[in-house]
Amino acid sequence: MALTMTDAAAGHVKEFLENRGKGAGLRLGVRTSGCSGMAYVLEFADQIEESDQVFEDKGVKIIVDEKSMLYLDGTELDFVKEGLNEGFQFNNPNVKDACGCGESFNV
Repeated sequence: MALTMTDAAAGHVKEFLENRGKGAGLRLGVRTSGCSGMAYVLEFADQIEESDQVFEDKGVKIIVDEKSMLYLDGTELDFVKEGLNEGFQFNNPNVKDACGCGESFNV
């Protein structure tokens, strides 16, 4: 069981945490939402809970709650820039289908 980040994603998260001035790492999770069933949740975490699983990649801690790990195992987090748009992209091998807008997925 593992989660990884590309260099671009790690660099973006490190920069944001430095500018923020605090934070234990990046919390990654899923919630029920959208037309396909599940949506990714990203937020900066100030603390790590006892039940969290923590992965460190390229100097960044990725914090995942136990329930979300079932859907995220093997995921690579990337940060992409396409023209004027930029954002995180999830390369998740567990996804069976995604909605047309790209906001939700199912496994």
